[in-house]
Amino acid sequence: MTDPVVKDAAAGGTAVRDTLKPSRLSARDVLGVGAVGLRARRARVVLSALGIAIGIATMVAVVGLSESSRADLMARLDRLGTNLLTAEAGKDASGKDVRLPRNAVAMVERIGPVRHATGTGNVDARIRRSDLVPEERTAGVTTQAVRTDLLAALGGEVDKGAWLDPAGERLPVTVLGAVAADRLGITRTGETIMMNDVRVVVVGILKPLELVPNLDRVAMVGFPAAERHFGFDGHPTTVFERSTDASVEDVRAILARTISPGSEGGVKVSRPSDALAAKAATDEGLTSLMLGLGAVALLVGGIGVANTMVVSVLERRQEIGLRRSLGATRNAIRLQFLTESLLLSALGGATGALLGAAATYGFARVQGWTAVVPPWSLAGGLAATLLIGVIAGLYPAIRASRLHPTVALNAT
Repeated sequence: MTDPVVKDAAAGGTAVRDTLKPSRLSARDVLGVGAVGLRARRARVVLSALGIAIGIATMVAVVGLSESSRADLMARLDRLGTNLLTAEAGKDASGKDVRLPRNAVAMVERIGPVRHATGTGNVDARIRRSDLVPEERTAGVTTQAVRTDLLAALGGEVDKGAWLDPAGERLPVTVLGAVAADRLGITRTGETIMMNDVRVVVVGILKPLELVPNLDRVAMVGFPAAERHFGFDGHPTTVFERSTDASVEDVRAILARTISPGSEGGVKVSRPSDALAAKAATDEGLTSLMLGLGAVALLVGGIGVANTMVVSVLERRQEIGLRRSLGATRNAIRLQFLTESLLLSALGGATGALLGAAATYGFARVQGWTAVVPPWSLAGGLAATLLIGVIAGLYPAIRASRLHPTVALNAT
C-alpha cells in the first residue's frame, strides 16, 4: 500500500511542504531552556551578574541617598523656617563702613508683616579662659551684644543653664554658643571666663543654631552690660527679622532702606536658608558624578555578560549543532541565547536593586534620615539591565544561530 504522503508528493510535490512546519517553543519552554544554560555554569554566572549588580546598586544607592538627604534638608528647613532675613552693616559707595542706627530693630518692627525682630552687635572684648592665660592667647571666640528676644527670633534652644533675662542682660554674665563653649573647655554653667579684664560668669550654653552657625562661636552678653563694661556703642551690626512666609520677598525688598534710609546700599540683606538650599544644589553635582561611576560599573558588567555569552556559544557548539539537527530553527537558537543573556542581566539587576535599597535604608538610619528610595530608580535600574542584556546577548545569539549543524557537531 502506497503512503498517502508519498503518493501526494509524487503527484503534486506540495503536500510535504505543507506538513513540515518549523518547530515553535512556548514562552515557558524558552525560559526553561535559557535557565538550563545558566544553571550549568553557576560560578561564571555569579561573577558576570556581580558586575551588573554593582552598577545597579551604586546607581540606586546614590539616588536613594541623594533623595534621603534632600528630604532631610527640606524637613529641617520646614522646621527652622525659611522666613528669616538677616541685614548686616557693610560699606557705602565710597568704601566707608556703614553703622546701623541704634533704633534699627525698632524701625524694622514697624514693617507690617514682621513678626519678630532682634539684633546683635560686635563687641571689642578679648576672651580668655582665665586671667592666667596671656591676653594674646585667645580661644578663637568673639563677643557679641544680644537682645533678650534673640532666641525667640532665631528659634534657638538652651542646652545647659538659662538664657539672658531682663536682669541678666545688665550684669557681667554670658551665654556661650556650642562651639565657643567647646573651645573654652566650658562644660557646665557657673564657671567664669575673662572678657578683657572683666571676670564674666557663664550662665548658659546654647544648642547649635543651624540657620545662624556663626553665633555658635560667640560669647553673648546683654546690650546694657556690653555698654557698661566693654565700651560698646549700642549700634547693632546685624538685624534678624522674621515675617510671614508669603511676605518674605516683599520685606526683603524694603528692609535695607528701612534700616538705613539714604544709604541702603551699605546694608547687606540675605536669607540664611538660601545657604542650606545652595548646599543641596552643590550636592547634586556629587550625585551626578556618582551616577556616572555607577553607569561605568554597569557598562563593565554588560561587557562581562557579553563575554560570558560569547564563551558560552564557543563551548556549546556541539549542543547547538545537535539541536539544529533535531529541527531547532535559527530563530529558536537566537531566542535561547538571548533569553540566557536577559536572565543573567535580570539576576544581576534585581540583586543590585536590593543591595542599593538596603544600603540606602542602612545609611539613612545611621544618619537619622527618613529613607527615600524613589520607585523610578528601581524601575529604571531594572530597565537598564534588560537593555544591557539585549545588547550584550544579541551578537552571541546571532553567532550561535549561524552555526551550521554539521560544522557544530564536528567541533572539538
